[in-house]
Amino acid sequence: MSGTASTAGPTNTASTASPACTAHDLTFGQRFLERAESFGPVCVGIDPHASLLEQWGLPVSVKGVEAFTRTCVEAFRDSACVVKPQVAFYEAFGSAGFAILERAIADLRSSGVLVIADAKRGDIGSTMAGYARAWLDDESPLCVDAVTVSPYLGVGSLQPVFDLAEETNRGAIVLAATSNPEAPGLQLATVPSEPSECEKSDTASSDTLTVAQSVVDAVARTNAGHVGAGNMGVVVGATVQQPPSLARVNGLILMPGVGAQGGTMADVRRIAAGAEQLACPNVSRSVLSQGPDVDALRETLATTTAAILN
Repeated sequence: MSGTASTAGPTNTASTASPACTAHDLTFGQRFLERAESFGPVCVGIDPHASLLEQWGLPVSVKGVEAFTRTCVEAFRDSACVVKPQVAFYEAFGSAGFAILERAIADLRSSGVLVIADAKRGDIGSTMAGYARAWLDDESPLCVDAVTVSPYLGVGSLQPVFDLAEETNRGAIVLAATSNPEAPGLQLATVPSEPSECEKSDTASSDTLTVAQSVVDAVARTNAGHVGAGNMGVVVGATVQQPPSLARVNGLILMPGVGAQGGTMADVRRIAAGAEQLACPNVSRSVLSQGPDVDALRETLATTTAAILN
């Protein structure tokens, strides 16, 4: 039955925001591979930015964000492998926005969907530990399956989120090589390589490697302790022209930019060479532009997934 977004006010989520959130026997990477067998590897975004709200005929307000989000949850809860809400669009509306996000996380996870919070958190010490608890702790109403984090205060600064991810078998998805035009000046800069990094990276010279490659290699070392895919992952844009080697990352490779931003499955295969089964192409605009009709959203996601698998 076809559905469209409603403009009803936000639901009170104080007592129902999150289902029981407990540690898992399988790593986040293993759970991704398991769910991808049934639903394909695609991650679909929930990005209630102003232009999409207006395209859907919704107000740019708390009511509009709630209606948009509720429609996306209805469309994707039984059809998606991974869903990635963009946290910034909820944070913009303060506590009301976070209440909507909490409910969406709970509803999607109760249906078995893997939820990645696209928060891109990065800090040091106790502050980073606070971010880890916010997104990966059993008791948090924002508890998700994985969270994106930024390593550019040093990969070691992310240790609190790595530790909690390992403890709970949830994911930390680390920005490595992004597709924004400002990125190459930093991410393609070279740094001295440690001997262990040279041995584990296909692209490292005897003396240096790129910053992006050093991030990937650090993630690979953390995942090396797992027999199968580990809990850590990386973000590598599907339109990146000089990607790091991903063959040994042994974790989810989140690849935004497929579809409306110009990335193709040929790009995904080129960039994820040697680790193709761990590639998780991220589509957002090309699917969300088909809303607010629930059936149209589902059908577009199914068509996109089929195209990627073929």
